[in-house]
Amino acid sequence: MFLTECPRDAMQGWGEFIPTAKKIDYINSLMEVGFDVLDCLSFVSPKAIPQMADSAEVAENIDTSLSKTKVSAIIGNYRGAEKALTHQCVDILGFPFSISETFQHRNTNKSQEEAFDEVLKMLELTNSTGKELNLYFSMAFGNPYGEMWKWEDVDFWANRFSEIGIKNILLSDTTGVATTETISVLFEKIPSKYPNIDFGAHFHNRYEDSYSKLKVAYEKGCRRFDSAIKGIGGCPMAKDDLVGNMPTEQVINFMSVEKAEHKLNLLNFESSYNRAKDIFHF
Repeated sequence: MFLTECPRDAMQGWGEFIPTAKKIDYINSLMEVGFDVLDCLSFVSPKAIPQMADSAEVAENIDTSLSKTKVSAIIGNYRGAEKALTHQCVDILGFPFSISETFQHRNTNKSQEEAFDEVLKMLELTNSTGKELNLYFSMAFGNPYGEMWKWEDVDFWANRFSEIGIKNILLSDTTGVATTETISVLFEKIPSKYPNIDFGAHFHNRYEDSYSKLKVAYEKGCRRFDSAIKGIGGCPMAKDDLVGNMPTEQVINFMSVEKAEHKLNLLNFESSYNRAKDIFHF
């Protein structure tokens, strides 16, 4: 199992500003858990996401000696990519490419074709610096804007990005509209066509729907999952009512039931969980 913890996703929509020192302490505690990736930084407009305006300071205080966990930063354009890569701790850039044209404009102020061109430039940058580029296929399972969903649209863009050399795509349920049926369709039809791409699942869902969505993706071969403690967070650019992330503790329970191997230190996870309780008041 390849697991990504997403405190950035949890923090970015949080109403009250989380003190920078508390963010740093929380992120460093997560570094000790043993996740493959920690998605914890955001180099986008501070006007759009004020909670993450201190990402540069946070980045300079992440203790990468604590584990082999890779650090990921979300970016919205090439300029954000350049800013992120000035920080030594950043291993991975994450860019949200939307299957919904409406959301691409809303999230990055670009058309899909403009975003595609931006990804080309970012891929050149990461290749030249030895870093990785992850694409989040936002709205991969549908959208709240009335645009018709077809799995063929996901396939079209997967093919386009495969042709330019993208290696990692997270199929993302940005607003929690995925069903077990649509999850089954995408993971059955898409990854097998592009063996050069590592596909993963970035689900947003109600707490009680966690197991069924994990189960169907797992049965269709998905072994890469994003999550956030207690499922807190969501995309503030998507719509007014945030739908929470896949809860990390539910992923851990799922792995236990399925006897799936993982390398998480559960005692350290408990410590991080307690820090999350202090920050997010659950």
